[in-house]
This record gives sequence, C-alpha cells and structure tokens, in this order.
Amino acid sequence: MLEFIAPGGVTVDPDDNVVAALLANAAASPEHAALAYRKGDEFVDVSTREFVDRVRALAAGLIGLGVQPGDRVSIFMKSRIEFTLLDYAIWFAGATTVTIYETSSALEVEWIVGNSESVVLVCGNDELKGRFDDVADQLGSVRQVFVADGGGLDELVDAGAAVDQAQVDQRIASITHSDTATLVYTSGTTGRPKGCVISHGSMIWEVRQVLSKTGTLFTSEGSTLMFLPLAHILARVVQVACVTRGVKVNFSTGIASLVPELGMTKPSWVFAVPRVFEKVFNTAQGRASGVQRKVFDRSVDVAVEWSQQTIDGNVKWHTKLEHSLYQRLVYGKLKAAFGGNLDFAISGGAPLGERLGHFFHGAGVLVLEGYGLTETTAAATLNTPDEFKIGTVGKPIPGSGARIADDGEILLKGGMVFDGYWKNEEASAEVLLEDGWFATGDIGEIDDDGYVSITGRKKELIVTAGGKNVAPAVLEEAVRAHALVSQVMVVGDEKPFIGALVTLDAEELTKWADASGAYSSAPGELTREMVEDDSGALRSEISTAIDDANSLVSRAESIREFRILLDDFTIESGELTPTLKMKRTVISERRASVIASIYASDPQAV
Repeated sequence: MLEFIAPGGVTVDPDDNVVAALLANAAASPEHAALAYRKGDEFVDVSTREFVDRVRALAAGLIGLGVQPGDRVSIFMKSRIEFTLLDYAIWFAGATTVTIYETSSALEVEWIVGNSESVVLVCGNDELKGRFDDVADQLGSVRQVFVADGGGLDELVDAGAAVDQAQVDQRIASITHSDTATLVYTSGTTGRPKGCVISHGSMIWEVRQVLSKTGTLFTSEGSTLMFLPLAHILARVVQVACVTRGVKVNFSTGIASLVPELGMTKPSWVFAVPRVFEKVFNTAQGRASGVQRKVFDRSVDVAVEWSQQTIDGNVKWHTKLEHSLYQRLVYGKLKAAFGGNLDFAISGGAPLGERLGHFFHGAGVLVLEGYGLTETTAAATLNTPDEFKIGTVGKPIPGSGARIADDGEILLKGGMVFDGYWKNEEASAEVLLEDGWFATGDIGEIDDDGYVSITGRKKELIVTAGGKNVAPAVLEEAVRAHALVSQVMVVGDEKPFIGALVTLDAEELTKWADASGAYSSAPGELTREMVEDDSGALRSEISTAIDDANSLVSRAESIREFRILLDDFTIESGELTPTLKMKRTVISERRASVIASIYASDPQAV
C-alpha cells in the first residue's frame, strides 16, 4: 500500500489547549493526585489544585519579570516535577518553552539559548548553570537566570508577588492555536540542532487524537513513572496527555534508581526507548545459568509462540500448558521487575524488534510501538491496546495519513505536523511539501491494513561499491539483541562489503566472563584481553549475533567483517544523542582508523 488515511479522529475546539485542559481537571477534581515526587523513601503526591496554584504563582513571576506573550523561556534540567511546573507556567504566561537536555554541552547551550533568543533561563542545579556561565558573554538576550536547586523557583514566585492573577487569566485567555507552544531542538545526529516550531494547535491536536485511541492507558486511575528526558518531544507529549486525562505522573530521580522506584510507584504503564526493554531482557537472561538458563530460554520460545498464536486466535493446548508453567517460574518475576502492576508499555525512538515484542507480550506486558519525530509532535503512528501488530509501529493516528514516496520515503500528514524550523526557511522548505505532507527522511512500508513499518533512514542508507542499497537498521537491531552487545553501527558506504562496529555491555560482559571461566584478568584489563584475542571465546560469541543478523538479509547485504571496540558509545563522548541515538557522522570520524582496518582485512574472515 502506498497511502493510508486514518479515519475518524476527534474535532478539536478552537478554544481548546493544554492549559485549558489542566484547568478543567482542576475544576472537576481538585484533590486528585496529578503529580508525585520522591522524598526519601516515598513518593509525595501533588494534587491538581496544588499543581495549578504553583503554576499560577510561577506564571505571575514570569510576568513580573517582564516576559511578554511569545517570548522564549529555556528550561535546562533533567526530568523532575519542577520541569513540568515551569513548562505549564510558561504557557500560562503566554510565552514559549525552549527545552535543553541536561547532557548538553556549553556550546549546545550557547546555540539553543542564542538561536531561540530566550529571555529567561532556569537551570536545574549549579553545575548546569556553570555550563551556561561559560558562554553567557555571548548570550545577550538572557535577562534572568534561576537555579532550581538554589531556591530559584521561590525567587521566581517572589518576582510575581505584585502581579494580579487577573493578568495571568488574561494571558491564558489570549492563547490561540497558531501561537507557538514550544521550540524543541532536534538531537543533531547529522549536524547543528534545528528548532522545531510546535504550535498550541499541533500540541492539543496530537494529544486529543492519541487519547481518543488509548482510553485503557490514559485513565485517571492509572499512573506512570517519568524517567525519560522531558527535553525530548515524546516525554513531553506523554506529560501533557497525562495531565490532560488525569493520569498521575511520578517523577523518577534517575535511571540508576529505576528498579526500586518502579517497585515504589507500581505504575500501570511506562514509556521508554527500546534499549530499556532490551536491558531488562538481557539482565533477566544473564542472571540465569545452567538448568535455569535452559528454563529461561524455553520460556522465551513459549512466550513468543503464545503471543503469535493468541494474535492468530488459535492457542494450542500444549502452548497454554507451558505458558501457565512459565507464568509462575519466569513471567511473573519479570513483571514484578516493572512494579507488578504493569500491563502495557509504550516504546519509541527506534525499532524494538519483533521477537522481543512477542516475548514481552507473552510475558504479560504488551509493548506498544509508535513512530514519530519532533517535527510531528511525537506520535504520528501508534499501536494501541485494541489495535496492534507486533513488528510494526502501528497505524497513523486518527485524522492523519501516511504515504510512501517513489523512493520509499515515508511522508506524513495531519494536525500534528510542525510549523517549520525556527529561523530556517530553507530547511523548512526541504521537508514541508505541497498539500501538507511532511518528508520524514525515513524509509518504510505500509501493509494492507494500514500498519507502518520502518526499514531505515534515507540519509543512513549505505550504498556499497557494488551499488547495493543497505538499510543498517535491520542488521543493527538483530545484533543488538545479543546480551553482550551494547551498540552496533553498520558501515560500508562506497566500500566493497558491509562491516560493523560493536560495543559491549560492561555488566553483561563481566557476568559472561565469570561464567565462562575463560579469562582471569583484573576487571580493568578484562575487555582489552578479550577483544584483542581474535580467536577467542568473545569473538566467537559476537559472531553468533552477526550470523543471526546475516540470516535476515541477502549475501550482498550481510556483515562480512566486524570490530569489537574497547569502549562504548556514550552521550558524554558525543557519539550518542540524549535519546541514545547514534551520531553516525561523529562515530565515523572518531573511529575512522578502526573502520579502515575492516577494509584492510579479508572479508571472508567472518
């Protein structure tokens, strides 16, 4: 299928916006727990009434500082309750939120704050403010800087002490769909970040359409745990959808505390990038050895079979029997790791992998994959609890459409499409096509039922010296499924064959080395010894992952040689974006000598 237009969709009132939705909730259920933050060994609830009161006070502070409608205010902090309070306060004041990842460098801060011409900056802590201070001399637009951990939000509230709440109400009443709600800067995988202009209209349209198809997820009785960065559009829209529908948002203190906080909050659903689900699976697999490993591996096969047969509507009796057994032995423990109350999860940002999707479904957690970009205000397609096809990213959200261009590129259309790139008409013209279609840069397919599958990125397509077009995603996803693998990047543009760079999961590597007994080095020497042993057990183990990936493609597309790296790709090294996407250009430049060594060897070695 070349085009699918999703029927239905809800009509969005011209006066509707995310601020109005919050105020409606506050009027209807003022004591309902809207947010929660960790304090010591417990999470403290914040009612909708308290939420609105705090937001109003902060909005008054912004007005008291002279912030005008349309002015940009930057938030530079990790995901925490203060981020959400500030986000809504900026909207209450009629201004535009600019988000900055806490991992951003001083130069990135300089670019985003300077390009957006932000007039106020709120940092999470002194360390983040220090990064701003390093470049502050170049940023003349910023009039005030506040530090949340240093009492900055109280200072902001004090700035609004003389502001009448009628002024806040006037700002709220003046919000229109064409007003810019936020500038969200792209992660910059291919160059300098571009500011995506997202209007209030696009934001509320996106939220209303998604909520119309996910009623069993977004309920006032439900809750989630916020641990992904709110600087990213996915977390941001989830935040707004939760606030709009009254889902309690618990704010995690960080990934390191994720497991215990899942147990403390017991969310009804979570959202994450695929790497989180891969890590959960690999950790569970790595903890099993001997007979336990055989039990676990069989439980995986049974979960996949049960999922496939359930979807087909014909679960065989022996599958039911085995599934019931492993429910007690394996699946229940896995579900308990998510807090014990989880039935659904949302995954986005990269492909999850069909087998892993079937496994989690069979284990009792249906992972709903979606697809979108910052430019589409998060989800453009989505699997839902009532309509899903594992291995796809779902159908277009109601009232929107997807089209496959002649070159295989996915085009999207709907009210969620952004207004363009901030101060960059040339880049905007490249992606905003006639008749409202947006060019995603991704390659994919649409099946006869309207479900979309992503096969690669247009700009990431590798063309070998022999003229073969290779989409890296299929190979990378399969190799990354191995427990020892952290990241993998396929290479081979204008080269005679396909190669790959593989990084290792340090935790799983140590477990594997201990279990195998093949190496006796000190931990600091462990990786080097194993990597440099070309004929050793580690290379053999990674080769199995390479073979599994190669079984999915033709000989011309297969990985013929690979290199195991001593260090991982990280956000800190600049090789990953804050959402864990690889910066291929950066990696290719930093690892040029390693890539060159691939093509100095015999491709038949693999």
